[in-house]
Amino acid sequence: MSIHKNGKKNSSPVSKRKIWLITAGAIPVILLLLLLCSVVALRWINPAFTSFTLREDWDSLDRERHNLREYWVKADELPDHLKWAVIASEDQRFYEHAGLDWTAIEMALDERDRGVRQRGASTITQQVAKNLYLWPGQSWIRKALEAGITVLIEVFWNKDRIMEMYLNIAEFGPGLYGAGKATSVWYDKPATDLAPVESARMAAVLSSPKRMRVEPPSPYTTERSRWILQQMKQITGIEYRPIPPDAPAGNRF
Repeated sequence: MSIHKNGKKNSSPVSKRKIWLITAGAIPVILLLLLLCSVVALRWINPAFTSFTLREDWDSLDRERHNLREYWVKADELPDHLKWAVIASEDQRFYEHAGLDWTAIEMALDERDRGVRQRGASTITQQVAKNLYLWPGQSWIRKALEAGITVLIEVFWNKDRIMEMYLNIAEFGPGLYGAGKATSVWYDKPATDLAPVESARMAAVLSSPKRMRVEPPSPYTTERSRWILQQMKQITGIEYRPIPPDAPAGNRF
């Protein structure tokens, strides 16, 4: 074996390659373990922020960044009609699937092949995974990561925790993350005091919270909230009376 004049042995090219291979293989494993630990911890710990709140341009919104924990509403304190409103709007098979709704995915792919407007196929659990860890976009890499994180969440959390997390990190208006914060702005009251119609309006803006407003509602938001109330009745068997078109703004029931 050759020796440098300073007495040190030459590093073998094979050894360097092994080090690089071990390092390259270890990094994904470490990242996966960190993700796993994070998912398990969030089963009990409420996050102060998400990837979306960190990416938010708060200056352009003229709104201060807020700690999600300050407005956190526990699962048993969230109104049932708010939970059913977001289920009716976003994921009607929430309690039936294990995170990925293959029926909705197949229908979305079929609509894409037929060239018609595609419906959303993301479940509430997928939206939680995206909001917590990922970034906006439709790339296959992001979707693959989202699917993997979704499976982990469904394994380690129960549905109540998934719903609690979703309602406390989802955006209900420009920079209004979490139902607690949103209701304090839109209705000047806690989320626990929401009326069913108000819950429907909150759920109606989830598809485009940067453009749509809960109050005063646009014609689309009003129509969408009426549809959500109808779906809530079909799902729960409970009739939630919509606000008549000519009712005053203060009439919420």
